[in-house]
Formats: sequence, structure tokens, C-alpha cells
Amino acid sequence: MQGVKRKLVFVTSFELIAVAFNTLILTALGHDTSLSGGLAVACSTVAMLWNLCWNSAFEYWEARRADRTRTLFRRALHAIGFETGLLGVLVPLFAYALHVPLLDALVLNVGLVMFFLVYTFTFNLIFDKVFGLPLSAQQTQAQAS
Repeated sequence: MQGVKRKLVFVTSFELIAVAFNTLILTALGHDTSLSGGLAVACSTVAMLWNLCWNSAFEYWEARRADRTRTLFRRALHAIGFETGLLGVLVPLFAYALHVPLLDALVLNVGLVMFFLVYTFTFNLIFDKVFGLPLSAQQTQAQAS
């Protein structure tokens, strides 16, 4: 499976599983299940919208650089910027929805970020095993020889 179909299956399955995990985690921490589920859906929506905005802005900035090489530093800058921006939106949302202080919401969100690092890595490995690698990651015949 390749192209747009692959991307739609990827994002849909990633976010549905993420909503389920977020709901379970928040419920396990003592929050109401329906509130946890609603907050998980809201977080997923915010994350997808922020991803679109951040990647567009980052690529706009990147395209104007003399050197467009995606170095480790540039990749780290991209990841830190994404997570910082996401926390900037989600921390107040969590504080408001869960009726907790901002510091508690920050701690909860940092914990979720740590969870999502492991989840994203694992999900990508499993997704590629089930659906195969995208064309961009497949070796050409010349590379395989």
C-alpha cells in the first residue's frame, strides 16, 4: 500500500489507537471515562492540526535556507518546536478540562509526551511490518546489488 491511501490508513489507525491509550491512561489516573475520552479526542484533533501548521511553517522556513540538509540538529529543532508548541496548547486545555493547576497539567503532558515517544516508535515499526515500507524507504535495484 502506497501514497495517499497509506497515509490515510496510517494517520487514522495511529490516532484511533492514541485516543484509546489516552482515554485509558487518564481514566487510570482517576478521571471520568467520558471526560477522558473527550479530552483524548480533543488532543488528537489539536495534535493533527498543529502538525499540519507546524510542518507547513517549518518547511517554509527550511526552503529559504541556503543549506537545506536535514541534519540531526535541524531534526531536533523540528521535534522540539513541535512538542513545545503542542504543550503550549494542551497544557491549558488539560488544566481547564481536568480542573487542575497548570503545573499538574504540564507534568501530565510531559508524561504523555514520553509515552508517545515509545508509542510512535513502536507503531511505526509494526505499521511497516504489516503494510510494508513506503516507496521512499525502499531500496532500488542498484542499491540492493
